Amino acid sequence: MKAALLDYGRGNLRSVERALAAAGAQVTCTEKASDLSSVECLVVPGQGSFGDAIQGLKERGLWEPLQGWIRQGKPYLGICLGFQILWEGSEEAPGVEGLKVIPGMVRKFSAPKLKVPLIGWCEVKPTARAAELFAGGDRYFYHVHSYRPERAPADWLACETEYGGWFPSGVWKGKVAAFQFHPEKSQDSGIDLLRKVLAKIA
Repeated sequence: MKAALLDYGRGNLRSVERALAAAGAQVTCTEKASDLSSVECLVVPGQGSFGDAIQGLKERGLWEPLQGWIRQGKPYLGICLGFQILWEGSEEAPGVEGLKVIPGMVRKFSAPKLKVPLIGWCEVKPTARAAELFAGGDRYFYHVHSYRPERAPADWLACETEYGGWFPSGVWKGKVAAFQFHPEKSQDSGIDLLRKVLAKIA
């Protein structure tokens, strides 16, 4: 699969690029919407804040092409902020709209005495519909975040992570897949997951 890694100035692209290549993708990095016509899958990584990520996409003229890509049902893979922006919005950035692909909001961890941000390896629990994505591999993945979606519809939910309660940490429906954790930082289990996901959304 020919994958375009969106460079909007808000993420560590090199590690994601290496992980995608290890998973079998032909990867290019781009910050131009005009480059998207020759690719098959759009990959949106990200580090930082919800509002800042969307600002970066808009500043480089990538927000509207990204919306169009999703509307057309083309393969999309989101990581971290690329996962969160699928929701309607985030309390981290009041008034800033996400892609609104999935209903609901992204909110900060709020359980008593919970250390925030969540940093480290956590076991994820796949749903029955997405069990094949995690079959045969380690289910521990590297998380780094302070915010997470409240919920995801059953036909979207791929996996959950427990941290002060269960939260959606992965979604997959049709040609759209995204994860709150970092497959590119999750060693062999992350590469294996990326390989299976790319095959599913192709």
